[in-house]
Amino acid sequence: MTNPFDDETNEFLVLVNDEDQYSLWPAFAEVPAGWTVALVAGPRDTALAYVETHWSDLRPRSVRERATN
Repeated sequence: MTNPFDDETNEFLVLVNDEDQYSLWPAFAEVPAGWTVALVAGPRDTALAYVETHWSDLRPRSVRERATN
């Protein structure tokens, strides 16, 4: 059995949570609670490029906010 996260032929969503953390997610799987779709289903390389562009600070939002206070 192939891990769906490693299968480059699958389509992927990009999800984001309340802490501004991103995740690739197989398009066929139900979006887990607490996550919303940031990018609709598409090729894996497109999803990865989106994450690399939009998630430049890997710290959770709550940690970033504490650091600025």
